[in-house]
Amino acid sequence: MQVNDGADAAQKLTPKGQATRERILEHAAALIYGKGVHATNNELVRRAAGVSGSQLSHYFPTKESLVLAVIDWHADSVLGFHRSERFASFDTVEAFQDWTDFYVLSGRPFEDGCSLGSLASEIVKTDLDVHDRLAEVFAQWREIFRVGLDRMRQLGRIDASADPARLADMFLAAYQGGMLLAQVARDIGPLQDALSAAVDHLRTFVTSDDQHMG
Repeated sequence: MQVNDGADAAQKLTPKGQATRERILEHAAALIYGKGVHATNNELVRRAAGVSGSQLSHYFPTKESLVLAVIDWHADSVLGFHRSERFASFDTVEAFQDWTDFYVLSGRPFEDGCSLGSLASEIVKTDLDVHDRLAEVFAQWREIFRVGLDRMRQLGRIDASADPARLADMFLAAYQGGMLLAQVARDIGPLQDALSAAVDHLRTFVTSDDQHMG
């Protein structure tokens, strides 16, 4: 399943149509975050986006199609950020440290939590047929980490005993759990502790040769 099916469909629209669809998505995403999936109905979305009922139905015939598009909208942002050159494909310990520093030291607001994590907490409580798409997004996020970690192992940067899949799960869980606790505590501490512990654990697999090179 491709996560960007909705984006591919949007590319077939006219520039005006793309702008209208994007406006609907932005307002729908904000409403779902603020009110939840159940409480976000067509009338709220229509009024917020300033479109007619027929326009809304044209772009998103069902609530499932709208929620799927919101998932993809968030996924484009989150996955695109993690695939950026900034983190060098996550194939060094320094890349994971830089990723940690971005959230801990850059002053990035954490009060709103993770956009995908917040959306997931809403979706799992519904019976909408969108769970597979959400799972695929998280699988792709995890795969970004796993591929980088696997390359680290192949290059001898970490020991052969390291399990890239388990380490990838650890980083994603540390981020999601740490972000939630930081949001609840209104303090960056839990996120900093979780991500730092994950990086420290990764460092235990660093080979002596790679340490000397660093």
